[in-house]
Amino acid sequence: MLHITKKENRVLNQIKYFQKEYKEGVPYRILKLDLDMSEVDLKDILNMLDSKDIVSYQDGTVKHLETGNVNVWNSQEEVVSEELNQTEGKAFVVIKKFVAENGKISKPILEGQLLYGELKLTSLKTYNLIASLENKGLINKIQLPDGDYYILEKKV
Repeated sequence: MLHITKKENRVLNQIKYFQKEYKEGVPYRILKLDLDMSEVDLKDILNMLDSKDIVSYQDGTVKHLETGNVNVWNSQEEVVSEELNQTEGKAFVVIKKFVAENGKISKPILEGQLLYGELKLTSLKTYNLIASLENKGLINKIQLPDGDYYILEKKV
């Protein structure tokens, strides 16, 4: 299920409405005039919808793509929180693959797997994900003589 904010949903609804008239794609300028939003906000929303494969935004036109269920959240923070929860689950599976028998994983290996492994997270997302897993009590940071480690606290 895809998650979008109320602002993204407002833009998406206008795209769907205008697409009946503009079969080849809704011109950006039409959306800009109709939605009465700042150019920066509108472009950010269109790029976000494009990155979620809900619309195709290129060459100054926007076209709605057929998508499955779309869930509308009140704020971008709720969307990020839900995406983090989904990513946490995937990351926890990855972490369990690399944890030693004693339940420990070195900090460089953990971060490296999140950054460059199958998830390919950004530095900021990696930091936020590790902090979230710590806050939820799934992993704890420990210091050993040979460096920083995380210990797996729960088997999820």
